[in-house]
Amino acid sequence: MPRRVLQGVVVSNKAAKTVIVKVERDVMHPVYRKYVKRHKKYAAHDEANVFNIGDVVRIVESSPISKTKTWVAQEKISK
Repeated sequence: MPRRVLQGVVVSNKAAKTVIVKVERDVMHPVYRKYVKRHKKYAAHDEANVFNIGDVVRIVESSPISKTKTWVAQEKISK
């Protein structure tokens, strides 16, 4: 089964080998039929500590690395 891939912005890199990535998505409101932005933060593994706050990165689902980390930050995407 293919691994899920998400794209988001790094909002924190204070932890060792971990970045927090904010992923936004558009959801249609069930009554008003207007698109509303929803976001979620994911803890992603960053082995080399190369990603900084504000970087747009692609994260890939993986087996659990720790209690909260089940994603791996794979590559930086140019804006």
